[in-house]
Amino acid sequence: MPSAVYGNPPPDVIETPKGAAQLSPLIPGSTDISRLADASQDEIALLVPGGAIEARHLLAHALRVLRPGGELAAAAPKDRGGLRLKKTLVGLGCEVMETSRRHHRICEVERPAAALDLAGAIAEGAPRILPSGLWSQPGVFSWDRLDPGSDLLLQHLPTLSGAGADFGCGIGWLARAVLSSPAVSALTLIDLDRRAVECAEHNVVDPRARFVWADVRNAAKDLAGLDFVVMNPPFHDGGQEDRRLGQAFIRAAADSLKTGGRLWLTANRHLPYEAVLAEAFKAVTPVADGGGYKIYEARK
Repeated sequence: MPSAVYGNPPPDVIETPKGAAQLSPLIPGSTDISRLADASQDEIALLVPGGAIEARHLLAHALRVLRPGGELAAAAPKDRGGLRLKKTLVGLGCEVMETSRRHHRICEVERPAAALDLAGAIAEGAPRILPSGLWSQPGVFSWDRLDPGSDLLLQHLPTLSGAGADFGCGIGWLARAVLSSPAVSALTLIDLDRRAVECAEHNVVDPRARFVWADVRNAAKDLAGLDFVVMNPPFHDGGQEDRRLGQAFIRAAADSLKTGGRLWLTANRHLPYEAVLAEAFKAVTPVADGGGYKIYEARK
């Protein structure tokens, strides 16, 4: 009985089918739901993401790949999209049974036999070319604009050289600037989000670039002797602020750099990265502070 799951739904909210194939682009090695055949699944469980366009896109794909009569269980926290979950599914042509448990709204649907109008929602959330000319997709970090923190870093980033990495590369804004220097010999772009990596592959067309879909905290273990690392590290996990993420990125950068190698970091001003920078690096220099963001250069 083919089944699939998106994300890691809390087991006391909805049950994940046994042997379910993972579909979340935030879990390396998972299956891309857009590549599943129509009516190929009997059962799907979704922990629905908070973004409205991304959520509607996912729900439409889930209905597309369910066979008629197949079962969909979808849940989302009430404060991150749960309150609109039923309305979205009704708008896609479904009859919905809704319940509430542990601060989540849960919607259960049996895939109707009648054809559903899913094309608009699927197209709305698909990869696209932005006015900037870059590929992106709803759900990717800062998907429709250059993040202000990255913008500030780009304004102060020097001409780099040697081999380096972009930790949490997103769609490739920083990488494109780094590779504008002919003195850069190689750049490894790493991101946890498959969609971001695939967009970066479109946006960074350079033989010096290597793309890795992975958690930086694991992938960085395979890097050593780098001349530089650039990054705008994440500080949310599952919608909740987690300052340890950025701190782990900083330690991973220190482990990847050679002696004398440099980290260029942008971060929200309120994030407490100074102590871990001082512990992991020989010298730390504040470079800029503005618009709620700060830039540091750290030398190993």
